[in-house]
Amino acid sequence: MCGIVGYIGTVSAKGLLVEGLKRLEYRGYDSAGIAVMGDKGIDIERAVGRVANLEGKLEGRKGFGGSLGIAHTRWATHGAVTETNCHPHTDNAGKICLVHNGIIENYAAIRTWLGKRGHTFNSETDTEALACLVAELYDGDLEAAGNAALKEVTGAYAIAVISTEEPDVLVCARKGGPLMVGVGSGEYVVASDPSAIVAHTNRAFALDDYNVVRLTRDSIRTSTIHNKDVTPKVMMLEAQLEEIELGGFDHYMQKEIFEQPRALRTTLRGRIDRDEGRIVLGGLLNNAKELVRARKLIMTGQGTALHAGMIGEYLFEDFAKIPTEVEYASEFRYRNPIVEEGTVVCAISQSGETADTLAALDEAKDKGALALGIVNSVGSTISRSTDAGVYLRVGPEIGVASTKAFTGQVAVLTMMSLFLGRRRLMSVEKCKQMIGELEGVPDKIELVLQQADQIKAVTEKHIEKENWLFMGRGVNYPTALEGALKLKEISYIHAEGMPAAEMKHGPIALITDGLPAVFIANQGAQYTKVLANIAEVRARGGHVIAVATEGDAEIKDHADDILWVPEIAEPLSPLLTVVPLQLMAYYAALLRGHDVDKPRNLAKSVTVE
Repeated sequence: MCGIVGYIGTVSAKGLLVEGLKRLEYRGYDSAGIAVMGDKGIDIERAVGRVANLEGKLEGRKGFGGSLGIAHTRWATHGAVTETNCHPHTDNAGKICLVHNGIIENYAAIRTWLGKRGHTFNSETDTEALACLVAELYDGDLEAAGNAALKEVTGAYAIAVISTEEPDVLVCARKGGPLMVGVGSGEYVVASDPSAIVAHTNRAFALDDYNVVRLTRDSIRTSTIHNKDVTPKVMMLEAQLEEIELGGFDHYMQKEIFEQPRALRTTLRGRIDRDEGRIVLGGLLNNAKELVRARKLIMTGQGTALHAGMIGEYLFEDFAKIPTEVEYASEFRYRNPIVEEGTVVCAISQSGETADTLAALDEAKDKGALALGIVNSVGSTISRSTDAGVYLRVGPEIGVASTKAFTGQVAVLTMMSLFLGRRRLMSVEKCKQMIGELEGVPDKIELVLQQADQIKAVTEKHIEKENWLFMGRGVNYPTALEGALKLKEISYIHAEGMPAAEMKHGPIALITDGLPAVFIANQGAQYTKVLANIAEVRARGGHVIAVATEGDAEIKDHADDILWVPEIAEPLSPLLTVVPLQLMAYYAALLRGHDVDKPRNLAKSVTVE
């Protein structure tokens, strides 16, 4: 959600900033802008729509030759999607120029105060108020003015600011919104995401909340907004440039669906000891005893991460015998949750920056819970805020609709439940069996992916239908929710996921002739119950698409279309059954002519409420 790129160095900033914005397009945005420090002031250009529109407006423009600049992709919060509301924003005199991610909650009061001091405003944004506040407080030191302004701010922010009064200084700060500084040779690249940095350097550090960094071409100072020095922890970025390129694929979502076998092999590598029948998770070892004694586990997340947590609930209660609850992070943070002694809270997030999940984590920690994190992005805020955790290691996920991160989350939750199960009540034989099943998942996903053309053909049959149902039971009920979410995220088809048994308690009224009803009908403990639910749909004219186990002869008499998955132990089946649903969503979006990787109104990393 929104993106910041900043540069100070020895080469022209314009091309580097535009390239960085393109790397951040996947985050979700509706307009873009750039500002470059020139000999006669700050050159600014803004455009509604894609970065390509901004790039077009820059062609033939004079100026923009400087080696210090900031750029931004905006996702509208305050004010409509107009060029006037695009970032960067300046004060009335054009001396302060600023880009900002997040929401300044008290911006109206700031505007009122500034208005009394002679400032006028051209946009509807909270960001312009912040730029004018920095200008009002400026007294020859940009860093000090930024600190003073941020002390008056309520809300979340990641900012980058430059000034004509100090044409060789870039100041950045963060509270809530992610921001990293890439450290090069005589140059620094600032960005919301490592993907905009890795083309230039693999050394970077993340700013913590209330941290400020002042950059010149030959110096760096990191401090708090209260002017206390901070020593940054520079790390090596794991992402490689080729990982964020499309390669031979048409879309990032397509690439990431097909990357899942390789990604899961990386997730599992070094974490399985099949001979000893145990899981090795270094990120949990220091807290293993406390985890074994846990009385309750709470999973929290949003969207796809929440669905992974719901699968985790089945796994932890089955394998580790730990009572487990799953909570929307956005709800958990605003009520008074019961966190007793022995409670463990596990935050799940691909980006590690999801605002609601971070707030829920803070609430749990304040109440004394042991905090775990399951994230993909190394060095992200959740990874730095938890007591322990496990990285997904699936590589960068660019597509807004999460795919490989979901299977990575489920794989990590499976390993965590086995890690604890073996230390509690699970026998070594049972653990070895599940480990063997888990190791076979990547190969089995490859078999599912071989059916891509068939899945596309089935999807095409129903592409004109505006309402779909997704149903499953047991551990595949959350998989049904995930399938419905994927379809509506990128194809804009209304889809509803539910437990199959819930259908007859109201949603059965939705079934009309030809309505696509996707059933996860793999063979398992509730297989016969699912067949009965299928019969109820067919009796009312619904068209049944079944995700079924290879070799199942009986399902052929119950379904109109069948998507096959290999046989697997039922607790691990979501790792396979979700893949046809991901492909259905992908092909539905393509067939409807939508931008698969940039669905409307959505952002990859939701860093505001």
